[in-house]
Amino acid sequence: MRIYSQLMPIRALTFDIDDTLYDSRPVISRVEQAVVLWLLKILPSHLTFDVNSWLKLQQQLVTVDPMLKHDIRERRRKTLKIGLMQLGFRLNEAEVLAQQGIDVVIEMRNQIDIPDETHIVLKELSAHFPLIGLTNGDVDVDKIGLSQYFVEVYYAGRDGLSKPEPDLFNLAKQKFQLPAENILHVGDHLKADVHGAKQCGFQACWFNDQKQQIPQEPKVNTLPDVEITQLSQLLEVVGIEHSTDIKTYS
Repeated sequence: MRIYSQLMPIRALTFDIDDTLYDSRPVISRVEQAVVLWLLKILPSHLTFDVNSWLKLQQQLVTVDPMLKHDIRERRRKTLKIGLMQLGFRLNEAEVLAQQGIDVVIEMRNQIDIPDETHIVLKELSAHFPLIGLTNGDVDVDKIGLSQYFVEVYYAGRDGLSKPEPDLFNLAKQKFQLPAENILHVGDHLKADVHGAKQCGFQACWFNDQKQQIPQEPKVNTLPDVEITQLSQLLEVVGIEHSTDIKTYS
């Protein structure tokens, strides 16, 4: 753990979800593989598709409609719909199939094994502080077994622009009815989480489990208040004595 500035009293916490409370990288990889297999299953044998072309299409759609940058599910749906139409499907067919593709994504996206450490830490914290989740992703915290720890979860797209934009942070502040300086945001991303939180007046905890070095990070212009490499270190940050279960992770 590394302290960069003296912390103000902490009365509530907000959390990034993906890559902070669990590792989303293998999950996203499985989602992408499932979508490819689904496409191979539904496409006629004479049609072929190239993954890179679909990624390029997604980038083009974001350029045309920048709001898609903030709504990952709608971005996926439109990419599937337009991509299928480019392959010759009619609009109605493409819309129905695109929704089927989203259903595949949702099913795979929520098949996650949450680390025991995450459950233990969130249980300890939620017994002492109100917690809110702020996510740029679309994982369902109820389906992955984390909803019981949060008083609310705000999603980019559905509830506002994605972090580091202030929308989700402001919603959390309004929900807590607390000064921003008494709220600690915890997240793995230096721009989306640390910079986003600090520009809204929150305190920021950088979850750096990948042992990155701040000077090596591109366009880093905001330091966190505290840096941790294990989620269990949060208990020390907020002044909660480690339980017996937590000590096994320290």
